[in-house]
Amino acid sequence: MAWQPQPEPLQQLAQCLKDSLSGHDRTAQRRAEQMLKHAKSSPDISNYLVYLCANSSPPPGLDASGYHAARTAAAIMLKNSIKSSYKNMPETNKSHIRSTIVLGLQDPNPQIRNYAGNVITEIVRQGGILGWPQILSELSSLVGSVGGNVSTETQDGAMGALLKICEDNKRALDKSYQGQRPIEFLLPELLSFTSNANAKVRTKALASILVFLKDPIPQAVRTNVDRIFARLLELATDTNDEVRILVCKTFTAIAKAFPEKIMPHIGGIVDYILSQQRDTRCAELAIAAGDFFFDTCDIDEIRRQYGPYISKIVPVLLEGMIYSEDDQARLEQEAEDAEEEDREQDIKPQFATVKGSRLASAEPASPANGTVVPGKNGYAYEDDELSEGEIDEDDEYGDDPEDQWNLRKCSAATLDALASEYHEAVFDATLPYLKENLTHQDWPRREAAVLALGAVAEGCMDVVYPHLPDLTRYLLTLLDDSTPVVRQITCWALGRYSAWASHLDKTGKQQYFEPIMDGLLQHMLDKNKKVQQAAASAFVVLEEKANNQLTPYCSVIVQQFGRCFASYQDRNIYMLYDCVQTLAEHVGPELARPELVEILMPALIGRWQRVVDQSREMFPLLECLAYLATALGRAFAPFAKPFFARCISLIQHNLEDGLTASSNFNFDVPDKDFLVTSLDLLSAIIQTLDEARSMDLVATAQPNFFTLLAYCMKDPNNDVRQSAYALLGDCAICVFPQLQTCLAAVLEIAIAQLDLNEVLAEEETTAFRVINNACWACGEIAMRQGAGMGPFVDKLLQKLATILFSTKVPESLNENAAIALGRLGLGSSEQLAPHLATFAPPFLQSLRKVDWTDEKGHALKGFVKIVLDNPEAMEQCLHDFFGDIASAPTTFLTSLQNDGPYEEFQKVLMLYKGIIPDFNGFLHRLPPAQEQALRQIYSL
Repeated sequence: MAWQPQPEPLQQLAQCLKDSLSGHDRTAQRRAEQMLKHAKSSPDISNYLVYLCANSSPPPGLDASGYHAARTAAAIMLKNSIKSSYKNMPETNKSHIRSTIVLGLQDPNPQIRNYAGNVITEIVRQGGILGWPQILSELSSLVGSVGGNVSTETQDGAMGALLKICEDNKRALDKSYQGQRPIEFLLPELLSFTSNANAKVRTKALASILVFLKDPIPQAVRTNVDRIFARLLELATDTNDEVRILVCKTFTAIAKAFPEKIMPHIGGIVDYILSQQRDTRCAELAIAAGDFFFDTCDIDEIRRQYGPYISKIVPVLLEGMIYSEDDQARLEQEAEDAEEEDREQDIKPQFATVKGSRLASAEPASPANGTVVPGKNGYAYEDDELSEGEIDEDDEYGDDPEDQWNLRKCSAATLDALASEYHEAVFDATLPYLKENLTHQDWPRREAAVLALGAVAEGCMDVVYPHLPDLTRYLLTLLDDSTPVVRQITCWALGRYSAWASHLDKTGKQQYFEPIMDGLLQHMLDKNKKVQQAAASAFVVLEEKANNQLTPYCSVIVQQFGRCFASYQDRNIYMLYDCVQTLAEHVGPELARPELVEILMPALIGRWQRVVDQSREMFPLLECLAYLATALGRAFAPFAKPFFARCISLIQHNLEDGLTASSNFNFDVPDKDFLVTSLDLLSAIIQTLDEARSMDLVATAQPNFFTLLAYCMKDPNNDVRQSAYALLGDCAICVFPQLQTCLAAVLEIAIAQLDLNEVLAEEETTAFRVINNACWACGEIAMRQGAGMGPFVDKLLQKLATILFSTKVPESLNENAAIALGRLGLGSSEQLAPHLATFAPPFLQSLRKVDWTDEKGHALKGFVKIVLDNPEAMEQCLHDFFGDIASAPTTFLTSLQNDGPYEEFQKVLMLYKGIIPDFNGFLHRLPPAQEQALRQIYSL
């Protein structure tokens, strides 16, 4: 006999479930939660829950509203139970759930049908396809039933469940089970469902197909792509907006995966997409259509097909760049708010950047650029799209409509992309619009015209160039427009043209560059905060484009920055940090002038004293200080000690919090960005100060500096380890005597980090950057430790050689391993010499790609020392080795003087001259230029 619920327990459970969602009666809610916690131990709890999900008749004592709440809670509780313990459920319970929950798909209430679908897909996810093999055919039968036996609600519920199964079990559906793949059965069914009379079914069926058109694409879909495309052409005229939205999205997916299917139909598809983008009734449809152009502009084969249609496409894009009526109404309410206090929801969290991987270079790498300009196209139309399964961490800080991807941004970004391909054609199609709207009396038209002008800046620069003097003068007048959003977009557009202005001659700079720079600086103190932010963002772009051309203007710039520090509240201070650090990056020591230091450092110290250790503002502040410390050099020394001490404190507290969190799951895991930015600032300070001051700071650090560094070198987070190994290398350069006291322990950790096994399994690019930095640090240590590296040589050789021989790592890592190995040879050549024949070929191959820097010189000098200890081992690659010696530029050899490889090159050449019987004949086998260089430079 089939299981049946007992009336009394059913009534009690339903009441408890209802009360558990009762927000207005906290006492009843807490009591219900306790009872439900106790009920979970009942062996029949899952049967009761599925009964409530699947049955629409309320038990005595509950009205329709209360029973709906109880069913909602039952469905959620059942899904969670399946998720956590389905594998351990008795088979009888599993069977009962499976046989009953399908009834919930027939419920009149769409929410209950949706919940039933959630439960079904969770069962499939936890139990696998073979755990419920008949569910796909059951659902397909319900969707495909024709006649009066199945209601449209049931069809919708079953199709919704199929869609969820496809979304949550994509890979499982493409696996082979006894020679059959579920997708091979399911795909024809889904195609047939796109003809269903129920628009909801058609929409969900097409959405299910779309799931499989994204990587990895099943072979069944590849085989049937022509059928899918043909059906898509039929659905293009569907009267339902939701279906046509999915049609546009599916065209986009096919274009990405199978561009060859799109190209023969490009004319018709362009016309169709344009017609959908013009449909002002449905904003979502217009965006889906616009996204087709935006996404396909990244596909070379398709983008190159758009040439004949530019005159059609561009006007539609320009229409789409005007703010919607709702947005216009919202923006017209914005006030001059610079004096108002920031709201907490307006201040978004910041995320630290990390110090770049230490590649083979003569110069120490500077901290990574922390520019807060989202998206490749700048703030005006960035696509802040999240990866699959990623959570938007900004959600809790409010949804600013200006941050949302919309038709306006999509159209502008597409115009930008097309301008980069079709230059003059795009500008010719845009120019009439600019002439008509740049001076339009309605601000939305003016704003859209400025957006269009900025969008074509990079791609159409050659054809815009003759118009720029007049356009620039007009844009400068728009900086004083009465509408804040027009001032805002004008700042952005001027930033896009700052590269042109910054490279004019002296007269041109006076006419255009200086007014642009002054205009942006002035509007960094605009009466509207968004305009301030846009001006600061544009000024960062100007700093990057102008580079050291800004040197003569540093005084004016820094004075305005000082005023901004005095005026800005928390919302815009992040962008101001970016302005300061970008200026420091590009003008460097110019900022060390005392009058500039007297403005910048008190302003930053003021923020430093205000910001608490737990604040996310600490990240951009520490990054800014790292850049500034590098730029100021010795001028930073008077300020270094408190910064250094607080970084040590931040690292200590975050390491302690991490240990606490790992042992107590109720404790929040600390943010690793505190460690990253603190380590990077410590690196900058150690590099900046003279050796005595750096050593004093390290010696007086509490707790012990190298103990903390060792913990960071073992941190599970790649970004933390990357910065930690950069700091280790800087310590080897700047405070080596102190590092020596704990060298054995530090090197053991570093050598372990060089292991490739785990990294190759993860295929994680940030892990390669960690190993890059570890290689570089080991090389710097070997340079200074010399013969004392003996106990570590064998382990280092094994790790470095493995990297050298690997074809699965980035070339930069091969190069860094070669440099580290060469430097190891400076003091340990005798230990390395027996292995020379093995590692010499990949060593020379990797090092050949490295620029002629002092690091390459050190590596070659160490390598030659190894060769001198075992010259016979070079037999297989001696010719290449001579060619590398001959390729060394004379300026490189003379600039390094005693520190370079010249003397070793001379020794090894003379050694082989004595060993090789026909040395002249050997040299003749080199290219004439290389032979001549060897004879002249080394007197052969």
